[in-house]
Amino acid sequence: MAEMDKKWITTENPAIIFEDNAVGRMKKEVWDMSEKELDAVLGEYGIPSPSELGTAGTYIQNTPRQEQIEKRRKNDIVFVPVGCTENHGLHANTGLDTFMCSQILEGLRRYTKKQGHEVNLAFTPLNYGGHPYHHIGMPGTVIMPEEVVKESLIYCMLGLWNDGYRKIIFLNNHGHLWMLESAIQEFCKRYQLPGIFRVIEWHRAVREFFYPIDSELSLGTHFVHADEAETSVALLMFRDMINMAYVQDKLGESLLPDGHMDKSVDPFRRPCRWSEGEGHSAIERHATPEGIVGTPSQSDPRKAKRPIAAILRYLTLLHDEILETYPAGSVPPVEKVTLRTAEEMEPFLREPLSEGWKSVDELPRMGIFERL
Repeated sequence: MAEMDKKWITTENPAIIFEDNAVGRMKKEVWDMSEKELDAVLGEYGIPSPSELGTAGTYIQNTPRQEQIEKRRKNDIVFVPVGCTENHGLHANTGLDTFMCSQILEGLRRYTKKQGHEVNLAFTPLNYGGHPYHHIGMPGTVIMPEEVVKESLIYCMLGLWNDGYRKIIFLNNHGHLWMLESAIQEFCKRYQLPGIFRVIEWHRAVREFFYPIDSELSLGTHFVHADEAETSVALLMFRDMINMAYVQDKLGESLLPDGHMDKSVDPFRRPCRWSEGEGHSAIERHATPEGIVGTPSQSDPRKAKRPIAAILRYLTLLHDEILETYPAGSVPPVEKVTLRTAEEMEPFLREPLSEGWKSVDELPRMGIFERL
């Protein structure tokens, strides 16, 4: 009965509704913002700013260890950007997915630092990602085997957990989501460690803001690949890596009637996600060798302001709720999220290298999924 009584927040567009909860109300607030208000939100996060991958003190790996330990004692959440190397057309960089995720997270780091509990960022474990089948044969696209992707993520998680980061969130911007989901599930089955483990496809998390509406700040086309949506975001976040003098437009080639497979952020609620099949459309090498599916010539950084403001606000809300529920040094109840006992896990949950601490290398293996 409670579900039937659920309240919904509607908009002027019948395709866009939000749940009446903290997430939905946050989205509706961003939905209603003027451009001036959007600019103010982006300013709070320092968007746009140059990439911080080489800036000292911004990622775990470029911060003196003692300083990083002090950060972790206040906040043990770690966000991990996940991208790839992929052809995004002549006008765009092949590292677009990685820079999109890393620079969104850098904005979150800057914001949380001002709030007094700076979140942790880890270098991406995948400069070269996994890929769907239809990307085969494309120059500029580097395809790693699925097992390499999964194992890289699993051992990244294990190392971060062992160093005291027990809330691990991957932010993804590439078409290999099922590999990331599989890595999280396998990590939990293999090690049964308590914590918060998630993957977020950032554009799907704020899919409503990629829906074309009648507004000069809105995209005019639905999000697919290296198109108006991605190029607009890139122009807002890292303009110097984009050269619109080389831009081309190209549409894909469907081999079956439309209506079955959805687009990148599932805007139509169709029966299947784009990743749930192959053969229904021509592979990229034959249909769109330009590396584009869409009309990036229509791109404008202004069109990216609302989706970027929305994802920044969402990640902040998620971050704050996790940290409030499980402050630094604490995790969900061991005996509710694993088959281990609290007593068994007590030394492993201590601060690394503190008295009585044990490393995951000393962890007793258990269950049918153990791997030596």
